[in-house]
Amino acid sequence: MTDMLAALLLGILEGLTEFIPVSSTGHLILGQALFGYDPAQWSQFNIVIQLGAICAVLVTYRGLFWEMGTGLLRREAEALRFTRNILIGFLPAAAIGLIAKDAIEVMLTSPMVVAVALVVGGIAMLVLERTVRPGPDTGVANMPAKTAIAIGFFQCLAMIPGTSRSGASILGALAMGVGRKTAAEFSFFLAVPTMLGAATVKILDDPALLAGEAAIGWAEIATGFLAAFVVAMIVIRAFVAYVSRHGFAPFAWYRIVIGSAALLWMTAA
Repeated sequence: MTDMLAALLLGILEGLTEFIPVSSTGHLILGQALFGYDPAQWSQFNIVIQLGAICAVLVTYRGLFWEMGTGLLRREAEALRFTRNILIGFLPAAAIGLIAKDAIEVMLTSPMVVAVALVVGGIAMLVLERTVRPGPDTGVANMPAKTAIAIGFFQCLAMIPGTSRSGASILGALAMGVGRKTAAEFSFFLAVPTMLGAATVKILDDPALLAGEAAIGWAEIATGFLAAFVVAMIVIRAFVAYVSRHGFAPFAWYRIVIGSAALLWMTAA
């Protein structure tokens, strides 16, 4: 397989998995291992194409972001609460990510960690789906501040690859009594500062990226970025519509099956 085809397939994989609770990073690591690539060599690629998925959030919710942005300038109460919740939900990941970034980098090269986290996260998701009743969908701006920061701490669990950033934040929101649609959308919005922050740290820490160089060619990176953007645009709205009616159990079972298959593959290899 050529690097360009691999980049296209991995970009599609990123777009499919970034905003559903199955761990996009985990899928990229497993996909690269399946292709016989070194996950460490492709870590720059992973960071950049995730920004393609983040751009999909900005475009999909451009009307809401514009409304909240202009409302913030006018100091409207709803816009202030919306911005407050996004910022305080992001703070735990920013603080813990900076402190633990070296340990996180080590785990990002381990397919075994990913497989175990997929299974454990799937089981946790099933337990919550069956024991916690989702609350009303009141919208992100109407969540209490204590709920937003609690979800932010749940999101930090995703620093273990395979856990899923969206999965951790959505499960945290459900545990706090947030409605499914609001939980999913808050997870999308939290992804914007979280992934931008992670990408900034990665770029600043990597002299090659600062110099405009990368272990993987820029043509491959651009292909992956565009594929992730287009596919994520489709997935975001479909995911919100689906979970509002059906819940998260299918994603939990998917995690368990994929994680178990990966464990069997790695132990048999």
